[in-house]
Amino acid sequence: MFKEFKEFAMRGNVVDMAVGIIIGAAFGSIVSSLVADVIMPPIGMLLGNVDFSNLFVVLKEGAAAGPYASLAAAKSAGAVTINYGVFVNAVINFLIVALAIFFLIRGLNRLKRKEEAPAEVTTKECPQCLSTIALKARRCPNCTSQLE
Repeated sequence: MFKEFKEFAMRGNVVDMAVGIIIGAAFGSIVSSLVADVIMPPIGMLLGNVDFSNLFVVLKEGAAAGPYASLAAAKSAGAVTINYGVFVNAVINFLIVALAIFFLIRGLNRLKRKEEAPAEVTTKECPQCLSTIALKARRCPNCTSQLE
C-alpha cells in the first residue's frame, strides 16, 4: 500500500497540481493585498472616504448599544451584522484574480500555438486508388500506377 501511494504521489500530475496550488495561494495573497491596499483606498476616496471593509448593516444590537464606528467595534460588542463591504472587497478580489488568470492562460495558449508549427507533409494521395503513399514515391505500392 505504501508503494502504491508513493507511485501516486510521485506521478507528474500530482506534483504539478501541488506546485500549482502553492503558487495559486501565494498569488491569491498578493492579489488580496493589491485589492485591499492599492485599489480599494482610491475607490473609497472617490466615493467620499468610504472604507468598504467597514460597510455593514446591524441586524441585532450587541451588549453595547450602537451606532458602531467600525465593523470591529460592532463585532466586539457582540452585534449581529451583515458585512456587505467585506463581500464587495471579496468580489473585487475574485474579479482581479480571475482576470489575471485569464491573461496568464491566454498568454500560455499563444505560446503553445507558436510552438506547434504545422507538421511537415510527408505523404500524398494516389490519384488512382486514393491510398496514402510516401511523398517521394514514383509508383503506388497498392495499385502500381505510375505517379508524376
